Amino acid sequence: MPYSRPKLSDLKNLVARDIESSLPGSDALLRFSNIGATGKAQANLAHLHYGYLDWIAKMAVPWTAEDEFLEAWAGLKGVIRKPTTQAGGNATFPGVTGKVLPGGTPLIRGDGQTYTTNADATVDGTGFVTVAATAVADPAGSVGAVGNCAAGVVLTLGSAVSGIQSGGVAATAFTGGADVEQDDSLRTRMFAAFQKPPQGGSMDDYVGWALAVPGVTRAWCKPRGFGDGTVVVYTMFDQANAGSGGFPQGTNGTATGEDRAAHATGDQLTVANAIFPLQPVTALVYSCAATAFPVNFTITGLTSASLVTRALIAAAIDSVFYLEGTATGGTVALSLIESAIAAISGTKGFVITVPAGNIATALGYLPVRGTVTYP
Repeated sequence: MPYSRPKLSDLKNLVARDIESSLPGSDALLRFSNIGATGKAQANLAHLHYGYLDWIAKMAVPWTAEDEFLEAWAGLKGVIRKPTTQAGGNATFPGVTGKVLPGGTPLIRGDGQTYTTNADATVDGTGFVTVAATAVADPAGSVGAVGNCAAGVVLTLGSAVSGIQSGGVAATAFTGGADVEQDDSLRTRMFAAFQKPPQGGSMDDYVGWALAVPGVTRAWCKPRGFGDGTVVVYTMFDQANAGSGGFPQGTNGTATGEDRAAHATGDQLTVANAIFPLQPVTALVYSCAATAFPVNFTITGLTSASLVTRALIAAAIDSVFYLEGTATGGTVALSLIESAIAAISGTKGFVITVPAGNIATALGYLPVRGTVTYP
């Protein structure tokens, strides 16, 4: 059975009784007595020792270890905490033909996020220059997702360049930015490594390889998804690409080193390139983004529900889809959504009339919450 750690108040009483039994006639409970103060200090030190032993016990097993101790346990199975990565993409600026936009030029987004051009680029005959740029790294090394942005976002030159206008836009989506992996995510991947050892290219292997890519939060594998010899890997970037619903930003395809099919771009290429050196040599692996499958809801009995309650209901539906949704074809039980809503205070008596039953999706489609109507 688990050890019952004594409370500080119990330790103080225990020390006081021990003092009184050892020194007959003393009163260790007097507020300002020297012997009472000494007893309390002793109890406080003992309480700190118990706390330290508690901490040691937690760090000594992978289930409760944290920070560098969790990293050490995960490292035994070759699972490494995913570092921050910086977003990259292309930006375009109008200018005079032949003028050069130097590499290392700072570009500034409207909210202050800074990027740096990767190399020199020249204004072409169309009067525009397109240059590759990368988000400036966070000095603390903990965030990177903030650098992601959609195509068309306004960018401004951080320093004047002769012959090139200061106002431009992101020509492509800036993708690939991810924050440092949190303990919960690392622990989940570590457990999977302990429970599901590598099998030389099993479905679990492909999922594990994809989840090891910075920014990837969910992954699914579909053998023979595009025909014999193919393996299709679907991924989601729920935090890094929160602005786009978590869906990867890029085009579906294969790794740069694959010569049998079209190459992916953006987030899909990042995943494909990470899997390529690990996969069986004969497999033709496609890295893909699922297509959102919006599911609309009609919920009766909650016409007078407050905005807060409705927001909680929306969050409950999202949570079920997050946990149970799959891009490889499957079914989300409506009863799970009903149970999640029923757990919210103030929802007694509701009835979901749409959808009328369990929610099924086809290969390549991921269920997401559509509109929620309260007639």
